[in-house]
Amino acid sequence: MGFWLGTNWAVVWKNWTADVFGDFGGLTVAAIALGSNLGSAWGDREATLREAIRRVGGLGLVVRVSSFRDTEPVGYAEQPRFLNGAMVIETELGAEELMGALLEIETDMGRVRMVAKGPRTIDLDLLLFGDAVIETEGLTVPHPEMGERRFVLEPLAEIAAGMRDPRSGRTVGEMLAGLG
Repeated sequence: MGFWLGTNWAVVWKNWTADVFGDFGGLTVAAIALGSNLGSAWGDREATLREAIRRVGGLGLVVRVSSFRDTEPVGYAEQPRFLNGAMVIETELGAEELMGALLEIETDMGRVRMVAKGPRTIDLDLLLFGDAVIETEGLTVPHPEMGERRFVLEPLAEIAAGMRDPRSGRTVGEMLAGLG
């Protein structure tokens, strides 16, 4: 009797359908970093990030979005401060297709690549794509510098501390704690 009363039927249904039909819905969970240090046609850095989130929402289901953090530039210091965040989506797209769509959003929002790590209206980085490890000419997942970047790990840990880097086996929370 207790089994029937205390059962979370939504979980039972999801597990049963996943067992029967395989990957539940064919969706992959992807983590994406967001950054902006220039105004845009949509307004200030925050308005630009919010527009990017809206556009990324067209690529799948937005599951979570972090708060934004004002951060110092890394790599190329002679530029304005950044506003950084992270988001998690579920998508039917493959990793390369998703990365291509993120780059298209950047271009459509006015991103011009003139200086490596230089000023930008919007920056969208694919950090994690399910448990995939991908190394092609145009895409490396997990993002190769993710574990060294506090401005990436802090917002991602806020919304997905338990996501795991399939290469190192460490969670986002563990990687952040490792930065000291």
